[in-house]
Amino acid sequence: MSIKPERKQVLIKEYARDTKDTGSVEVQVAILTERINALTGHCQTNSKDFHSRRGLLMLVGKRRRLLNYLKTNELNRYLELINRLGIRK
Repeated sequence: MSIKPERKQVLIKEYARDTKDTGSVEVQVAILTERINALTGHCQTNSKDFHSRRGLLMLVGKRRRLLNYLKTNELNRYLELINRLGIRK
């Protein structure tokens, strides 16, 4: 499940570090989280859709790798991001 371009622009504006930022780790993780949330709902209602489940697992892995990168290089940004997104305990 993809997200609408309008929603993507809102996420970019919300998580961007400056006005021209579209590809920072924060923006990428926010967009991935939005897609993961949409796919999670889809997979709950369509329990036999294994192709979408694989896509969901790949998105979760990509988000995990980005978060690991951020955690090792910028711990403060990592902690702020996971608090804003609410994705960790």
